[in-house]
Order: sequence, then C-alpha cells, then structure tokens
Amino acid sequence: MAIALPFCAHQACAHEGTGEKGGRLADAGPYHIELVTRDRRVEVWVYDAQEKPVSPAGFKGTAILVVGGKPARIVLAPAEARLAGEAAVALGTNPKGVVQITGPDGAAASGKFN
Repeated sequence: MAIALPFCAHQACAHEGTGEKGGRLADAGPYHIELVTRDRRVEVWVYDAQEKPVSPAGFKGTAILVVGGKPARIVLAPAEARLAGEAAVALGTNPKGVVQITGPDGAAASGKFN
C-alpha cells in the first residue's frame, strides 16, 4: 500500500495543472483534454493516454462553463489541431465547468474543470 499510494498520487497530478498550450488539463475517458478560454473563445486540445496530440477530425464537443453563476453552452467543432467554439459572453480565463467530447467512434467522454 505504501508503494502504491505515491504512484497513484503522481498519476492524479499528471493531468492537473498547466498544459502545453497554457490551459488547464483534465482526464476525459481515454483522453486528456486541455481547455483554453480567451474572451469569448473556447479551445480544447485532445491528447491520448501518452499525452500525444490527437487529430480533432471526426470529434465534436460541447463546453458547459459557468459564467456569472449561469451555464453557457458552447458547441465545439474541429479547427486546425483543436476543437473550438465561441460563447455569447466573455468567459474569463478560468471558468468552471465540463467539456464533453465525442470521438469519431461515437464514444463520449467528459472532463471537469474546477
């Protein structure tokens, strides 16, 4: 148990903090996702279990972020190397919420951002 506990703690921390693009990281099923918000823009990068970038082709998603105490739903679509969308209002740099993604195989996953 003493050996397993530090290993598990390291794994939990491996997907928190700041990602390659400067955003927050979260686990989303078999993926890791990085969330970046700028003004009204939402960008989400998808990575595999080895934290290698995954092409967004065939993915779709929704970000449900809390803004001013109310949920804002932002539809995400592939845009270059990420999923992206635009909110109706400014989001700030660290909104709380959930990003839901659906892969090309139809499997859905979500990552929570606090």
